[in-house]
Amino acid sequence: MPTEYDKLVRDRIPEIIKANDERPAIHTADDAEYAERLAAKLTEEAAEFEESRDLEELADVLEVIRAILDDRERTMADLETRRREKRAERGGFDDRIVLERVESE
Repeated sequence: MPTEYDKLVRDRIPEIIKANDERPAIHTADDAEYAERLAAKLTEEAAEFEESRDLEELADVLEVIRAILDDRERTMADLETRRREKRAERGGFDDRIVLERVESE
């Protein structure tokens, strides 16, 4: 019985599956589908990191971020610039502040 995945996978996954004497059913995403699948993959990888807290899962998040940047013809430098701007505007997470609620006065 086949196992269903219906998700974006790394480029070498089909050859790894074949090496295990299995047949992958695949297709190549068009531009619109690829953008959607990348967004879903980011959520998937972030959830895996949240569950495991493993550095390997965080590396997967970074790989998806790089793919999204490439797809948008942007660079890590562009992302880093935006990160610095947001940090200057809103701060970072150095103080470990947890917002519990906002109450009206």
